[in-house]
Amino acid sequence: MVPEAPTPEPEPRGPQLPDPALRDPALPDPALVVLVGASGSGKSTWAASRFRAAEVVSSDTLRGLVGSGPHDLDASTDAFALLEHIVQARLGRTLTTVVDTLGSDAARRRRWLDLARRAGLPAVVVVLDTPASVCRSRNAARERAVPARVLTSQLASVTGTVAALADEGWDAVHHVRPAADATPPPAPARTSPPAPPRAESTPWADAPAPRGLRGVVLQLSRFPADDDLLPWVTRMAGAAEAAGLAGLALMDHLVQIPQVGRAWDPIPEPWVTLGALAAVTTRLQLGTLVTPVTFRAPGITAKAAATLSALSGGRCFVGVGAGWWDREHAAYGLGFPGARERLDALEAGIETMRALWAPGTKPYAGRLVSLPETTCYPRPVGSMPVLVGGSGERTLRIAATLGDGCNVPSGEGGLARLDRYLELVREHGRDPGEVHATVLDLPVVGRDRDDAWARVERHRGRTPAAAFAARHHAGTPAEHRERLARLVGRGVTTAFVAPVGLATPEDVLALAPLATAFG
Repeated sequence: MVPEAPTPEPEPRGPQLPDPALRDPALPDPALVVLVGASGSGKSTWAASRFRAAEVVSSDTLRGLVGSGPHDLDASTDAFALLEHIVQARLGRTLTTVVDTLGSDAARRRRWLDLARRAGLPAVVVVLDTPASVCRSRNAARERAVPARVLTSQLASVTGTVAALADEGWDAVHHVRPAADATPPPAPARTSPPAPPRAESTPWADAPAPRGLRGVVLQLSRFPADDDLLPWVTRMAGAAEAAGLAGLALMDHLVQIPQVGRAWDPIPEPWVTLGALAAVTTRLQLGTLVTPVTFRAPGITAKAAATLSALSGGRCFVGVGAGWWDREHAAYGLGFPGARERLDALEAGIETMRALWAPGTKPYAGRLVSLPETTCYPRPVGSMPVLVGGSGERTLRIAATLGDGCNVPSGEGGLARLDRYLELVREHGRDPGEVHATVLDLPVVGRDRDDAWARVERHRGRTPAAAFAARHHAGTPAEHRERLARLVGRGVTTAFVAPVGLATPEDVLALAPLATAFG
């Protein structure tokens, strides 16, 4: 499925961090973060446990690059010239930038703040409120200690800096009080929880059972050209069960779409593939996202879905849409009428499928469709959710009147269309609590912050790194779990997740924390 709406504005990539006992303040991301603290206050350790090394611009590190070591004060002029250049360059690309210096130079702070404002980034200060006695103790233990009189001067300048910050216009000033030891624990939201344990023999046996088509559904959109297809999709589905995901969806395209890969990349026929997966899974809901009504007659789709439901014990859903890509229709000799005709066909197609799934074999005469009989055996086991893909106004109305749910992009623009869908559901006398409000999410998921940004670099192409990261909410599994949990408050019941660069079962297992976002 490809959203009908234009690419939405990106949402903030990282979750808001908790603030327990002045240890882990809520930091926006991306942002300018200026550290303030004397030598030995723990600034570098605090930053290293919360940010990627590339995000921290340290005057000590730069002295080591241009001088004999991090404490080579003779190299300070060159080091700070480099620091200013790096800060300007990173903020100009709207990348998170953590400035690790004493932070007591008011002129420098004003310059950094102005750069952040011009870049449209939030700007915060983090003050390390480390007791002077701890700073002196740490300093004395260093191989090359700061002279005592210099440290005393630093402590005094930090006190004066704190008094001046309130009038400088920062978005926030946070005070943190690291533990007395030199290694404060990392913030929970900056680390990835471990992958779930996997037994040697049957790694999927202890997976929690999902609650129907509610929660996180893995969407497979890219398939390997070199591996055997069946073993690969079997392993990916098994990992989805092990991760506690609710289901697995496949795109329904005849040619691989340019948003995902090259035209000659493999993309298997979904209903055949889902039939194979029905035999090797026990918990996953299986379906398409989405099948265009232009590909096959709706009655044929109804037959395929009913068969999959029977084979899987009722674990089938149908995603359906009006179709959008004329190239694949032409390549396969299929008609591609105008948008109005395709939407007419979508409306009639849903009515046809529901008629064929109903009990009995009697004739059917509906608003748009008349059938001489409704003989379709085997019947679906239980209910058959129909999700309508798209976000145009008429598509939303079709979803609100005939479908069981609607799927839109997960960005703010898509969520606004989801709000409209739920409004239409209420207007037609339906209970919003009884429909599926689903989003298509295309995240970059890394094991940790460094891995997330390595994946951004690997897949961004010519897109600026910050823009690509923001568009795909690049972050750790814990950060994505918090983001999806916020969508639940927006009314989202299901997230179809198609991670950028998904390739291995281990990538799927890393999504386990996301499954808990829906309770």
